[in-house]
Amino acid sequence: MEFSLRSICRLGIIGILTGLINGLIGIGGGTILIPAMVFILGEEQHTAHGTSLAIILPTAIVSTFLYQANGHMDWGLAIKVATSGMLGGYLGAKLMEHIPAPKLKKLFGVFMAAAGIRMVL
Repeated sequence: MEFSLRSICRLGIIGILTGLINGLIGIGGGTILIPAMVFILGEEQHTAHGTSLAIILPTAIVSTFLYQANGHMDWGLAIKVATSGMLGGYLGAKLMEHIPAPKLKKLFGVFMAAAGIRMVL
């Protein structure tokens, strides 16, 4: 990727928006980063998925410290869910390698739509 002023501005806006949404409502990797990387930055679907995970990790760490400082963390619950979540993350990443990009994009869209409808209802 070239690093022109325009691309730096795009990256900055995507990063700030992702961090803001992550800190505010606890999401950001899938909802902001993946579509932004695919449709704005032109990244391949699989690359966007993997890259979003690497980006969201430091963002989540910063948000976690602030939530902890305000007394809004249940570390016992976090450790229990994270333990099984790591297994699910491993299995999902292995499975993703066998799904073609167009199908992965549709699967992602269906999941996002279902999550959005569930949140509204």
